[in-house]
Amino acid sequence: MTSPKWNINPHSCALLVIDMQNDFVLEGAIMEIPHARTQIPAIKTLIDCCRDLSIPIIYTLHQTDPSYNPLEIATFPHLKDAGMRAGTDGIRVVDALAPRPEDVVLHKRRYSAFYQTDLDLLLRNIKGGEADHRVDTLIICGTVTNICCESTARDACFRDYKVVFGSDVCSAINKQQHEAALVNMEIFGRVMTGAEIIQNLKDAS
Repeated sequence: MTSPKWNINPHSCALLVIDMQNDFVLEGAIMEIPHARTQIPAIKTLIDCCRDLSIPIIYTLHQTDPSYNPLEIATFPHLKDAGMRAGTDGIRVVDALAPRPEDVVLHKRRYSAFYQTDLDLLLRNIKGGEADHRVDTLIICGTVTNICCESTARDACFRDYKVVFGSDVCSAINKQQHEAALVNMEIFGRVMTGAEIIQNLKDAS
């Protein structure tokens, strides 16, 4: 068994819950990812663990609009007239994973949570901004594995964040796309199950 690339330090982690919003998760939703619903309990367990360890929790919500997302809508033309619109119920985090007041909710218009958002600035200051308290490790869960989760993970790596990618707390439209993304993520971070992430966090706390 090989040693990990690096160890997880819960004191320098943040949890990103990617796009677990109604328009992706609910049955019959416009961008439904059915497997996302089955992962809600495991994601909630991971969130609860992070809360217990005072790990910051950041939810991302994906927005679309023809004025801002023309290429995305060209790929998914059924989004031209509706879906993931600001101010609608579809953009809200599913009730089972609802953010608490102390959590951060970040809106984005591209697949990566870093692109033209304040995420990087937020991560550098969310624990007070002092060098020895900054977040340097991101735990990623949510949907869609090979689109927004993978895009965010790659951008995190490019910004020198350590990436922990949850293999069974991320979901895609099918098994093939999910597993292909996990192979890619072995290059950009550590791929671990939700239970492994929790155990590592508890062992190191």
